[in-house]
Amino acid sequence: MRMTTPPWRFSKSASNEMLASLYSPGLKKRVMVRPKLDKPRGVLHAGDVVPEVGHWRYWPSADLAPFVEHYWTVEWNLREPLVRETLPHPVVHIVLENGAAKVAGPTTQRFTTTLTGRGRVFGIKFHPGGFRPFVAEPVSVFADRSVELSAVFGEGARELAPTALALREHDEIIAVLEAFLRSRGARADATAALMGRIAARIAEDREITRIEQIADEFSIGVRSLQRRFREYVGVHPKWVIQRYRLHEAVARIDGGTACDWTALAHDLGYADQAHLIRDFKTIVGCTPNEYAKGGPRPTSGRANAAGQRP
Repeated sequence: MRMTTPPWRFSKSASNEMLASLYSPGLKKRVMVRPKLDKPRGVLHAGDVVPEVGHWRYWPSADLAPFVEHYWTVEWNLREPLVRETLPHPVVHIVLENGAAKVAGPTTQRFTTTLTGRGRVFGIKFHPGGFRPFVAEPVSVFADRSVELSAVFGEGARELAPTALALREHDEIIAVLEAFLRSRGARADATAALMGRIAARIAEDREITRIEQIADEFSIGVRSLQRRFREYVGVHPKWVIQRYRLHEAVARIDGGTACDWTALAHDLGYADQAHLIRDFKTIVGCTPNEYAKGGPRPTSGRANAAGQRP
């Protein structure tokens, strides 16, 4: 793949120098990150409480906020394997785990992952469209794929994961990640920002059920919207509409506010109850009624915590 900037390098000495540069000499305290406290969307059976698994999210620094939605980490110490699942989001992640880093593109299926023993995974979640300014290729080339970070940003990027994950504190790790992102020289992109606003609009308004509604609201031709979404977000806008409706359905069931499937289907813009059930089962793996009763639960999953992706 082509790179938009020279390869980023990380020797041990360079790592130390870079970390030192993150702290202003006149400050006695380390720069603190801000926790993101709202509930993550799309985590299946989100009401389950597992004390042995910790999950944290943090806001990005102001200069990276146009690109990054948040940083996230999952840490666990388990006696028995634990399977976790999440619904797909129309976003790109950079995921650091087991000393390696990967670019995980938007996927069209739910994630299933098995957490075993003791471990930690750290990630960068980009806004829809937010990853596009960092690469020369359309984001659609990453859809349903997981690519080594070095294949995207050069051999020097191999040192990002071991350097970051060797640190203990979350703010120290985030400082390394932000230094890496800044080194890429990404610039604000008006189209990327527009695609992000459109995705956010779809997420917040359940009355948006057709592409034409978005095209009219933002004064964009339907074909142009589809083309730009594939380039900047990586998936079709209709897919985004459908997935966010399922996010809302799962959230209502987990919150105990959904039991009338006909009413839920109507609220979320489905043609009928059968359409909702069919879509729900395709992505979640069971019917809404089965999910509301707590199952069926997965019995196995990929031995890769990247599936958590909050």
